[in-house]
Amino acid sequence: MAINIVEDKNKKTVGAHSLELSKKDPGTHSAIDQMREQLKDYEKNIHECVQSHLGKFEDDFYVICLTKKERLMQNVLRGYFFARQSCPTPDYDQSVYKYHRADAKLEFLWVVPCDDVVNYMKNNPTLVDTDKYGLLDFVLKFADGSLLRLSKKLNNEKKDSNIIDK
Repeated sequence: MAINIVEDKNKKTVGAHSLELSKKDPGTHSAIDQMREQLKDYEKNIHECVQSHLGKFEDDFYVICLTKKERLMQNVLRGYFFARQSCPTPDYDQSVYKYHRADAKLEFLWVVPCDDVVNYMKNNPTLVDTDKYGLLDFVLKFADGSLLRLSKKLNNEKKDSNIIDK
């Protein structure tokens, strides 16, 4: 089982939790287990990020979640939530939202999973379960450059800007 340490309120350190879990169940947690654990506080963290940046930005802004595995503790995932005024370049392990200030609405733009999942789904689209078609759509848009073009459009960049377009 993976642990999400974004909101870890226990007194034990992350390393202690990781070691405890790896002793009980070494290497048998799945990507689904990791995802479920990570999503426990995900929505709350997104909304906290929006609230903490409302006073910092006058216009619309973007909320980004980067998901990272700890190098030395592979059963530990960290979610890094931050906001910025420009739309980020699509990348692996990234979810992006746009906050529309006028409507006070949060729009989900995309999610790109880790490189292993992207490569598997891109190369085996017929093997993807139907309930993962939404994710597959983002993977294919990431692979063909559609997400990059969307990012450039949202930033009012020209197609031939510094970032190489696919």
